[in-house]
Amino acid sequence: MSRQIIFDIETRNTFHDVGKRDPAALDISVVSIWDSQTDSFSSYVMETLDELWPILERAKALIGYNSEHFDTPLLDKYYPGNLYGLKQIDLLKTIQAAFGKRIGLDAVAGATLGVQKSAHGLQAVEWWQNGEVDKIIKYCEQDVNVTKQLFEHMRDEGFVMIPDILTGKTTKVAVDTSDWAMAETDDSAGMTIGFGF
Repeated sequence: MSRQIIFDIETRNTFHDVGKRDPAALDISVVSIWDSQTDSFSSYVMETLDELWPILERAKALIGYNSEHFDTPLLDKYYPGNLYGLKQIDLLKTIQAAFGKRIGLDAVAGATLGVQKSAHGLQAVEWWQNGEVDKIIKYCEQDVNVTKQLFEHMRDEGFVMIPDILTGKTTKVAVDTSDWAMAETDDSAGMTIGFGF
């Protein structure tokens, strides 16, 4: 199987802090990934992002939740090449195409898998301000793990469960992941710069 990277980003600040809703205006505190090649999680801070780039360069698909709108534009600000040269799989985009609305990772993962995030992004900003980077890494890697489980479920089962916040009832929604397989096998992905091959 082609190498896949599932990722999530936490920030040092908020949209309110920077005065606009532009992800690229924010600053990264932690980037966490799961690498299908090593079946392991790892995390990177601003000072170690150079260690992340070669891993991304060797990936065929970059996978996240709301990643096309938030994580990719933010990470691309730091990337010395063009991150959009990598294939993107955004689980939220796939769910929104099927359901017609945006829904948070916590809600859909809780209803579909019975798993949830361990905190929220605003807490991660507070942890950064308090110098508690280890807490951010633990939280961010948990987010990646939840995203990984949801990705695998959507890929293998072809549906998600969407909760109704008013009634508490859930609705089964079929998702079309047929384009994901193309992203996994397209040899044109990756190597927008080329690091030490």
